[in-house]
Amino acid sequence: MMNDSILKIENLMVYFNTEHGIVRAVNDISWEIAAGETLGIVGESGCGKSVSVLSILRLIPEPPGEIVSGKILFNNKDILRLSESEIRKIRGNEISMVFQDSISSLNPSYTIGNQILETLRLHQGISGKTARKKAIEILKAVGIASPEQRMREYPHQLSGGMNQRVMIAIALSCNPKVLIADEPTTALDVTIQAQIMSLFKDIRKKSNMSIVMITHDLGLVAQLVERVIVMYAGKIVEEGSIKTIFKNPHHPYTVGLLKAIPKVKKNKERLEEIPGVVPNLIDPIKGCVFYPRCKSRMEICLEKEPPLKEIGSAHKSRCWLT
Repeated sequence: MMNDSILKIENLMVYFNTEHGIVRAVNDISWEIAAGETLGIVGESGCGKSVSVLSILRLIPEPPGEIVSGKILFNNKDILRLSESEIRKIRGNEISMVFQDSISSLNPSYTIGNQILETLRLHQGISGKTARKKAIEILKAVGIASPEQRMREYPHQLSGGMNQRVMIAIALSCNPKVLIADEPTTALDVTIQAQIMSLFKDIRKKSNMSIVMITHDLGLVAQLVERVIVMYAGKIVEEGSIKTIFKNPHHPYTVGLLKAIPKVKKNKERLEEIPGVVPNLIDPIKGCVFYPRCKSRMEICLEKEPPLKEIGSAHKSRCWLT
């Protein structure tokens, strides 16, 4: 464990009560991030990535969701034990989040300027000309041209990429210590994706902000992060530095994700795929969660769940091949 971690999750379990049964969306995960570090969390849809980071800001709807157990330590304070007024001081101020759907995250009834100014007023206690000047500076910093004009416009008047930049501007407005980006380039074309990733790189260079990037695309996350966590069926199945994960992936699921990345130099008609789908998280899973889809499965995989074991320096894998 890092001694200088700014954010630490310990044995987090998040369940959802549905009419069909209890969905174990996040099942006993632990990870941490140091000040100024960049961390990527990858996996298919339904693996528990977004639920795990929404828990950090206590944004899980209760009911049907429930944080069953675990700790979320921010500067050594357990977020799960804070009152609603205490968590509001952290949410959007010290820990900010960029959501994947900027259109639904921005209020269509308010101008871009009003939404940034509201954040500054609530968390920084500034208003008037001072707040307006800072809002314009933030919009410039995220690459929005004619920021004075954009301040007067509404979300529907901007493109998807521009709205995503506005979301990033709002998230950065209070100079948070931790920035969480949940699929920030979803539904954007490749050119805009590259621009948004370039923006995150600039943020990383200019500040000591910790960044947690959530995505299903290992190729995308490789451009930004230092360390990667691979999640599958609510569990962490592999963890390591970005170089280790790309050069020496250990878990068969990670290997499958890497093989699914298009490669410019290899002329293949069809990308390799991982057969099957993510399992139903309502039914208790005996043995390894990846067993039904794994090409390297053994008899022990069906009977016993593998632990998350260290296989090298800062490299862990949840696989009996270890």
